[in-house]
Amino acid sequence: MLLVGGLFVACEDEVDDNGDVNGNGPPPVTKDSIVIGAARPLTGPNAAIGDAAMKPIMELWQTQVNAAGGIYVEEYGKSLPIEYLIYDDASDMGNMVRLTERLILEDEVDILFSACSTPFIAAQASIANKYEMVLITAEGGATIMRDSLYSLPFVFISLSFSDHYQLPVFADMCAAAGAETAYMITIADLHGVEYGGVAAMEFDRVGIQVLANKSVPITYTDFSLLVKDAKAANPDVFCVFAYPPIVLPVTGEMLVLDFNPPAVIMGPGANFGFYGATFGVDTIEGVSCFSAANSKTSPEFAEFFGELEALVGFPNVDWWGVPFYWAFVDIWQQSIEATGTLDQTTIRDYIATTTFDTILGPTHFEMFGDGGGMLAKETHPGEIGQWQGGTMEIVGGGDWPNTVLTADWIYPKPNWPAPPAE
Repeated sequence: MLLVGGLFVACEDEVDDNGDVNGNGPPPVTKDSIVIGAARPLTGPNAAIGDAAMKPIMELWQTQVNAAGGIYVEEYGKSLPIEYLIYDDASDMGNMVRLTERLILEDEVDILFSACSTPFIAAQASIANKYEMVLITAEGGATIMRDSLYSLPFVFISLSFSDHYQLPVFADMCAAAGAETAYMITIADLHGVEYGGVAAMEFDRVGIQVLANKSVPITYTDFSLLVKDAKAANPDVFCVFAYPPIVLPVTGEMLVLDFNPPAVIMGPGANFGFYGATFGVDTIEGVSCFSAANSKTSPEFAEFFGELEALVGFPNVDWWGVPFYWAFVDIWQQSIEATGTLDQTTIRDYIATTTFDTILGPTHFEMFGDGGGMLAKETHPGEIGQWQGGTMEIVGGGDWPNTVLTADWIYPKPNWPAPPAE
């Protein structure tokens, strides 16, 4: 066996001058594993999301699949374990693009897994489609990508996002509670553009006035000034549509400045266990975020979240993305076993036309003509979460049978606890 870039390549039997093995015809195709490649943010500002979102799913799935003997692939006549070839894109777009092409063209991986964050998956989608590699995306929304899906037949969006169907639900919740004004802080990238733009439209739809939308880069540091401005505006709803490097310090400044709007929604960031671990779960009581399911959603989710927390610990639990990512690795496995191949076009066509039985229940993609697809919103068990009693409750969702709410939304949220006396 030769070790090439961390992957074993079989070199068995003698081959004659005509390429025959032992003179008995063409050599059989041999394969020892299913190689899954990904350019992921192991370092840099996106690492906090990747470490607590898709990474635990990859670890848990690999553990379970390989313990069961692998995934049966009919064209090879045996079950194959999965192994990962992961490159660190260092949260740099250029690196991600280069490494994605390296995985496809040089490493010739069997399966491509998603990059991390909305702008990164938007860039990666066209690369995967160009080389006809199926891409089921993970951490990132797709409002900006929606129209382009018609020309991206190999791309499938798994995650819930701004207008699919989070912010329509949240705006209705706020209006029903009597909120009249909102203030937004958004990150200056596609995520912020997407969420800020959709929120403005949805708040306007229900008669809520947006007082400000402050767009800031990931490198921004003067959070005291931002939060002071928001407090002076006195909004009913305070939104932070940004990543953990902004969500965490904004929360800290809200505590310092005793800024207590009736509703606070943040993310991604507040949907992870590390948000509660950072500030204390009692402190963040009533903070809302984007979340899909918890251990109360179903017995299957109770088992899943128990296994996940045992593997990665409470700080790395994610209640937004992981329900969908667990479904998407299941979709990969079911598709390979059903088609008996790793051929990308065959698998793509199967995914596009099949309703799967996953942890979400009946699961299918809404297809865009002959192009790609988005996981149908009717498969979402929830859209909005809220920290209550030390855990994440699902408090908002769509009007369809799969929705499972686990608690009522608390509005207004409790005030931050008073700082300890000196």
